[in-house]
Amino acid sequence: MTGEEIVVVTGFGPFRQFLVNPSWKAAQGLKLVGLGEQTDVSIKEVPVSYVKTQEVIADIWQTLHPKFTVHLGVSRGSSVFLEQTGKNSGYRDKDVCGFCPESHCCVEGGPEKLDSVVNMRAVAKQAGPDVIYSRDAGRYLCDFAYYCSLYHGQSRAALIHVPSSGSLASAHRLVPLLQTLIHTMLEQLEDPLETT
Repeated sequence: MTGEEIVVVTGFGPFRQFLVNPSWKAAQGLKLVGLGEQTDVSIKEVPVSYVKTQEVIADIWQTLHPKFTVHLGVSRGSSVFLEQTGKNSGYRDKDVCGFCPESHCCVEGGPEKLDSVVNMRAVAKQAGPDVIYSRDAGRYLCDFAYYCSLYHGQSRAALIHVPSSGSLASAHRLVPLLQTLIHTMLEQLEDPLETT
């Protein structure tokens, strides 16, 4: 391995009641603690807008060429969800600009779903009861960003839904957990056979 590898972590911008989105706070926390000496963490705030999300995600993959990209989104409840699959179509809810893609999809002509190269079920199992494996990211901006990233990044992406309430919503519990989860994902990337 030569030099540092880049892992990009994204969080979303202001959304509904969240003037500062918890996913963006978590991304900033990860930037502060880092992912070890060999890994450079770059963070990007993604506006809750379909058009801007497409632009930001494409730009990440074209200019930063990360080894892996981790997208953080907010979920209702107190658990962390690891999403396996990004869906291409079915986007009917308007974004913060009041816009919804006319085609209701991320990439016209793209596959209906894309899975991360990382086995999220294995990562969740290793992490314990607070981390839940999921195959339905919700057909909103989180799912949209995830699919775009899986599409541009040859599936080298993750989507982690962070809780909006409960003890794990606090940065001092959430950030170390995210750090551990991302380390596990990166180990799996290095050695894809270790997925059980």
